Amino acid sequence: MIPESEDTFSMRSSHVLLDQVDIVFDDEHAVAGAGLLLPATLAERLGVEQVTDQVVDLGDRPGAAHPGRKLLTLVHALVAGGDCIDDVELLRSGATGSVLGHRVVAPSTVGTFLRSFTFGHARQLDQVTATILGRAWPQVPDPAMAP
Repeated sequence: MIPESEDTFSMRSSHVLLDQVDIVFDDEHAVAGAGLLLPATLAERLGVEQVTDQVVDLGDRPGAAHPGRKLLTLVHALVAGGDCIDDVELLRSGATGSVLGHRVVAPSTVGTFLRSFTFGHARQLDQVTATILGRAWPQVPDPAMAP
């Protein structure tokens, strides 16, 4: 994602927009991962995956490819209530991946990715956060402008 200006940015998506997804439970034992659609849509609209792919450079370390996809997998697992790397497997069940809008990576891949980080790489995540927050804040309506 390349910013057009400081205030606006454009985004191209290779998959169907998440807000056009129909949710269907085809298993009587299925439990909705409540709350995943909203953060997945927000992440897509803010370009979290693209920004992470541009900013995070793990060099030739194991797990260096597609850092944005791995970061989103980890974040979505946390949102779904995961508290360890193995809980990423929850996202790989059923059609959860179609709701998230990205390929969910395996827990072992997330573990390899996390073990590749040094302090300098963690600082790259600080830059990702700053960029995403910089994109998000202008989208918040000014209460003074409300009717």
